[in-house]
Amino acid sequence: MKLMSDIYNKSITAIKGIGATRAKLFNRLGIFTVEQLINYFPRDYEDRSHIKKIVDLEDEEKVAFEGIVNSGVQEKILRKGLTIYQIMVKDETGSILAIWYNQNYIKRIFKKGERYIFYGMISRKFNTLKVQSPVYEKGDAKKIIGIIPVYASTNGLTQNIIRASIKEALGLTVKGHEDIFPKWLKDKYNLAHINYSVHNIHFPMSDDDFKKARYRLVFEELFLLQLALLCIKNTFQKDKDGIKFDDFYQKEREFTQKIGFELTNAQKKVFDEIKKDMESKKVMNRLVQGDVGSGKTIVAFLALYKAVLNGCQGALMVPTEILARQHYESICNLMSKEDIKIALLIGSQSKKQKSEILSKLEKGEFNIVIGTHAIIQESVKFFNLGLVITDEQHRFGVRQRAVLSNKGKNPDMIVMTATPIPRTLALILYGDLDISIIDELPPGRRPIETYIVDNSMRERINNFIRKMVSSGHQVYIVCPLVEDSESVDAKSAQKLAEKIAKEDFKDLNVGLIYGKMNGKDKDGVMGKFLDGEIDILVSTTVIEVGVNVPNAVLMVVENAERFGLSQLHQLRGRVGRSSYQSYCILYNESASKVAKERMRVMEKTNDGFVIAQKDLELRGPGEFFGTRQHGIPQLKIANLYNDIDILKEAQEAAIEILKQDRDLSLQEHLLLNKRIESDFKEKLNELSLN
Repeated sequence: MKLMSDIYNKSITAIKGIGATRAKLFNRLGIFTVEQLINYFPRDYEDRSHIKKIVDLEDEEKVAFEGIVNSGVQEKILRKGLTIYQIMVKDETGSILAIWYNQNYIKRIFKKGERYIFYGMISRKFNTLKVQSPVYEKGDAKKIIGIIPVYASTNGLTQNIIRASIKEALGLTVKGHEDIFPKWLKDKYNLAHINYSVHNIHFPMSDDDFKKARYRLVFEELFLLQLALLCIKNTFQKDKDGIKFDDFYQKEREFTQKIGFELTNAQKKVFDEIKKDMESKKVMNRLVQGDVGSGKTIVAFLALYKAVLNGCQGALMVPTEILARQHYESICNLMSKEDIKIALLIGSQSKKQKSEILSKLEKGEFNIVIGTHAIIQESVKFFNLGLVITDEQHRFGVRQRAVLSNKGKNPDMIVMTATPIPRTLALILYGDLDISIIDELPPGRRPIETYIVDNSMRERINNFIRKMVSSGHQVYIVCPLVEDSESVDAKSAQKLAEKIAKEDFKDLNVGLIYGKMNGKDKDGVMGKFLDGEIDILVSTTVIEVGVNVPNAVLMVVENAERFGLSQLHQLRGRVGRSSYQSYCILYNESASKVAKERMRVMEKTNDGFVIAQKDLELRGPGEFFGTRQHGIPQLKIANLYNDIDILKEAQEAAIEILKQDRDLSLQEHLLLNKRIESDFKEKLNELSLN
């Protein structure tokens, strides 16, 4: 939300109690202005609104209670660096021991006979009640009782300081918030006023006030995001006539029959959606989402073939040179009997090679080009570009898509991703695209057998690795880090590769690949692995994308607990690419319940969409927002797992607004228009390339 007053864009030092030193602490949290402080929503709440009698306190309950200090402060030194301070507190029903750690000032606070209100976590052992590090207040219950916000913080910035600062900011800006929604929309969706919502998200008077405030702010956040994405979709399609491709049904059917296998029903359905788009006047802007091994590439090749039949050129852009080469070889084999000229354009080619390719592309002598970012260089010109496809969409931003699209006259666009995303989340991430999902794997694929192990299994797993290699196969070993880190306890790819090469498997060929290697070295290592010259490839997640090595049948992941489930699934998809039985071994070093539950999901299913839904449930949307299109701001309050119903309402409202006023030019929509421009400026600027 924005504020009408100029106060909102002032430095937080304008807030009483925030000087230069304290401002630096807020800066660590990304808070520099009054507006950012007000928009710094609580991460949690403590319900201290009900005071319990001591006799009613329960184990592992966070609760408020009132009592009289019944002892002096006792100081106990347990060991060097650890001293506890404790008092006995009682009411008419019982007593409880309050304990603080290394808080020397406690000795000066409490006096026997004084009455306090406490709030903290209760523990009960052998009929003894304890409360650890409770907050407390003498006399004025208002300071401690109620629904209390809890904020993400940083060292040196207490909850009380954050709460007091936000209260001060709210006082300065009371009734100063612009309500961007027209009255009819607020009435239809029962949305509270923005001023009420902002105050009650921080300091709710009741649970009902909190729910109303949160609903309004979640709705607004999701509505604005969806509205922006729909505006972007309109920008792509507005006042543009796309290429209307003809239907070459018989030729397309004959070509499909030559590929050597039957398309799955899901592939047929998605290709039909693509055909329908290509044969219409609108500019196709479609996301093809499919699990690892679902056959997205063949669908892309069929679309390229259709473009060529219509006298147009097609381009397929992928993130790595080795993947570009693999796709180039595949499409050349597939189209070897067709009169179709195909080019490979990658960064490592010589100047002479590139010059020759560019000349032929511009003259129309090449029908299809497969390549990396080299395709979007300014020197690349097409004779008649009709179809643009980008593979592994999350590796390419909106700007790169737009640059490639601008090399033709409103060419159709397909973006592909093998990152399974629940459909509701995909609608947010890719709201500017029409979505097709290949949700079926080709028949005959063997499920990858997945096992969760700990270090006690190390020798046994090493023996299994050796067995796989001795039978002629290859192995991936993936680590979360490249170099050793003092702050993170996890395996280093460099150290592990060194250990494997010199100790565990010194008689085998061990390779290492990681993201910071230069492209030439990276491709060299992957080429050797593809050619079978490397038995064991130690890697970071750089191998997550795309490389197809059918002879690799075992994936071992170190510190698997440090990866998201969807990322683990992507990694696992590097094996299982042949008729051989493949395996995935996940080392889990965490004892937490959540980590164990996440690992069990990997053991139970090979379905990427099931895994993605579980990841969203267990870890929240952050996992997926690492893969979103560049320019979309972080969600501050909405949770895309818990707020699905609000998301659907917000999408419905956004569509309704744009049906009424596509350009948001009506008087009642001007504030909405202003917000879209301000919040999504970067993304909209990228689209000005069109």
